[in-house]
Amino acid sequence: MKDSLNELHPTAPLSAYEKAVEEGVDPRCIPQYLDGPVPVGSDIVKPVYSDQHNENWKHLFNRQMDLLPGRAGEAYMHGVHLMGMNDGGIPALADLSNALNSATGWQVGRIPGLLHEKDFFDLISKRNFPSTDYIREENELDYTPAPDCFHDMFGHMPMLAQPSVADFYQMFGQSALHATGMQQTHLERLHWFTIEFGLIRQAEGLRVFGAGIMSSKEEALHALSDEVEVIPFSLETVIQQEYEVWNLQPTLFALDSFDQLVDEFRFWSSKQGLAA
Repeated sequence: MKDSLNELHPTAPLSAYEKAVEEGVDPRCIPQYLDGPVPVGSDIVKPVYSDQHNENWKHLFNRQMDLLPGRAGEAYMHGVHLMGMNDGGIPALADLSNALNSATGWQVGRIPGLLHEKDFFDLISKRNFPSTDYIREENELDYTPAPDCFHDMFGHMPMLAQPSVADFYQMFGQSALHATGMQQTHLERLHWFTIEFGLIRQAEGLRVFGAGIMSSKEEALHALSDEVEVIPFSLETVIQQEYEVWNLQPTLFALDSFDQLVDEFRFWSSKQGLAA
């Protein structure tokens, strides 16, 4: 990974990272605070990637694209095409930002790693998607606990080209900035079962759209299998559902449409006093 501990926010207590290492926790999974504005859109300078890093992208891209036909939703596949993603190497964040801006008014901001939630919510509330620009190493191709650009770019960005999802995610960020107590827990669950692990019903049948599925070989194979209980989406039901991060998901929720997500969230956030 390109980013290291000395790039983390200088006010974050070093002992927290030392303790994480001692306890066997990957320090890349410790949220970071931003110490100023992030470069956005055309201001992002593309790193010089090694041949191996571009090969890692090619491997991951082709593996997932072989798995996703018949599994991925129409909106997701359209987003991949619209953003010009292919196996020719790691895309430039500036180019992806330009494509998103043209589609739904979103831009991309380059971040150094996993963000503290307030910084994350602040960015998405302004239609800026926070993305890393480093990719996992060869020994992490099947699984990495840390964020990387394959998850951010390939997993998340195609769905932000879908207008209703783009609108929902901005509203989510605006509401999350003001949430307290159980509202925060409910929003975490909603994010998990939509943006990360959402399903959508299409004329062709059940399809996936969540980034946690799109960027994972195991989750892509698992999500539509008989091992998963699929429940019709209801926001009030979703926010009561607990989840585990480290296991394949046994329960998922299926939207009837992306407009359903926007409508139910707008109603819920207004009722909670969180609407922008």
